[in-house]
Amino acid sequence: MRNNEPSEDVARTPYVPNETAHPWRRMVAIGDSFTEGIGDPEPGSPGGHRGWADRVAEVLSSQVPDFAYANLAVRGKLIGQIVADQIEPALALRPDLVTFSAGGNDVIRPGSDPDAVAQQFEDAVVRLSSTGATLVLFTGIDTNFTPVFRGIRGRVAIYNENIRAIADRYDAIVADQWALKEVQDMRFFDDDRLHYNALGHHEVARMVLRALNVPNDLQPLQPDTTPVLTWRAARGNDLVWAREYLVPWVLRRLRHQSSGDHITAKRPEPLPVLRRADSAD
Repeated sequence: MRNNEPSEDVARTPYVPNETAHPWRRMVAIGDSFTEGIGDPEPGSPGGHRGWADRVAEVLSSQVPDFAYANLAVRGKLIGQIVADQIEPALALRPDLVTFSAGGNDVIRPGSDPDAVAQQFEDAVVRLSSTGATLVLFTGIDTNFTPVFRGIRGRVAIYNENIRAIADRYDAIVADQWALKEVQDMRFFDDDRLHYNALGHHEVARMVLRALNVPNDLQPLQPDTTPVLTWRAARGNDLVWAREYLVPWVLRRLRHQSSGDHITAKRPEPLPVLRRADSAD
């Protein structure tokens, strides 16, 4: 099977958009690289990346008239920066659907306190919930499958429990990455081993639409089989990854720099969304 093709057991029934499928007309996405769509490059997309949020917006737009979508997320941002730079602009856009994912860049840092990060997250949710918009909050992925981030699994789990409690207090929807077993596989990740690739973003989009209870025609995907590598070849790949991705990340931390420095939001205003052809659909 070629990469990005639907699995053979998927029923290929035609999908007919239903204009009453969901109640939302204006979606605003807030967050960091995960929401910006890093790892899913597409030159024709605003900012050069697509991602799960664009994919969700495309489906929602195909089902109702006058739908508009803004994405304020910027890669590399810590939760304090997201709260300071994105919450008020998001509120000013008067959304009726807000997706909010933040804190991942804080939690992965050595010595971080997931409870303190969650308090900042809750402060933002208080402000967002005051609008009456539907809120979608994200848990972090279970990192047990990857040696690179296995050591932070406990912190992610603590943070997730906080997110679930916050969602319960403010009647928000939880998009549960921790439970999304399909993406706990490095074939769903970009070469940097941190961001989802197109396959990963596609599966997250499917999960978000399930959480919203929105019918859609996005099919589950089956990646190519991973070739079995010798120990030497695998270590060679590790060295390439460290040189190209890990070392630059460490250097940015030491220099107090961010991959999002001088980057602006790719969709700062709510705009119509067109459903596009996609090799991962």
